[in-house]
Amino acid sequence: MKNYNYLFNNFIIDEGVGKSCLLLQYVDQKFRNAHQITMGVEFGTNIIKSNSHVIKLHIWDTAGQESFSSMIRAYYRNAIGCILVFDLTDRKSFEALIRWHNEVLSCTGNDIQIIIVGNKSDLQNKREVQEKEAQDLAKQFNGNYIEASALTGSNVVQIFEILTEQILQEIQSGKIDPQNEIYGIKIGDFEKRRNSEIIPKSQRQSVQVSYPIQSQKWECC
Repeated sequence: MKNYNYLFNNFIIDEGVGKSCLLLQYVDQKFRNAHQITMGVEFGTNIIKSNSHVIKLHIWDTAGQESFSSMIRAYYRNAIGCILVFDLTDRKSFEALIRWHNEVLSCTGNDIQIIIVGNKSDLQNKREVQEKEAQDLAKQFNGNYIEASALTGSNVVQIFEILTEQILQEIQSGKIDPQNEIYGIKIGDFEKRRNSEIIPKSQRQSVQVSYPIQSQKWECC
């Protein structure tokens, strides 16, 4: 049973600044002390409620190494949401966001929904990037910005809530068609039922609503 309105495919990328720890904190409420480099792709999932919708999230944690770039681009093309993470205590990781953003757009187009995350907000005395300049960059990317800490869990849940709400707003405004398979969205049973209830009973025999099902094959390495 697809007990949700929509399934959103998202991916999270950075350059070794704690994105995997953010995902682990979000899915399992745990923090990984030992640093582990993502090899290929890792995966997490969760279900949240946003604006009376039940949303299932698939979150793909992608490696930053060049050797995985061709494989990773396939995941970019099958996603609707992108989480770009940088380290608040490492200015180079912030400057690298422009390169990551360009790569994402080259694979997905301008419809991809983006949120920038400044990780390690618990280390305020070591920060090298100010909130205002990160907010300005997020505006250039037509996205949102939030600061979080994978260590303490501060604002980690909010990252995914904000991105989900952002995607829903685009759907409700008509800018994104959830039935179009180019977007990383699947329609669940709750949404099918809701749409059928909108159609008057007298018209249901003459109205057909079709929901194409994606046949994507996902592989985690």
